Amino acid sequence: MKHTKLHLLLADDDLDDCDFFKEAMEELPYECNLSIVHNGVELMNLLESENSELPNLIFLDLNMPRKSGMECIREIKSSGTLSHIPIIVYSTSLDPSVVNELYEIGALHYIQKPAEFACIKKVIEKVLKIFKTDLSPTSSREHFIIQP
Repeated sequence: MKHTKLHLLLADDDLDDCDFFKEAMEELPYECNLSIVHNGVELMNLLESENSELPNLIFLDLNMPRKSGMECIREIKSSGTLSHIPIIVYSTSLDPSVVNELYEIGALHYIQKPAEFACIKKVIEKVLKIFKTDLSPTSSREHFIIQP
């Protein structure tokens, strides 16, 4: 990437999950800036703010208050200025019909939130390796779900 540091944005209403994600990021050997928002309205306000630096990558929970992750993906992917931002869905459930819909509407990958901290680190590291080696990653259906 042109930037030496990736700017990551996590949108998740679960404060414990945010803390685990942040701790995992701090233990990985990657230079990243992490911003965190706690609902879909905050996410969209931040992305649409004129003063905000757009993230290189969004990790997005589906079940959030005020605006769901699914609604946010649809808005982001329909925006001329935001549609290029890759979105990694980072959610608890793994409903096959929802996963298929997420792929169809433009999410790059899907991660079912791991229960163990070591697995959280592994899946985040997998995503960061993809971005370190590929400037414009794409996802095939068979590689859509990332597992630890």
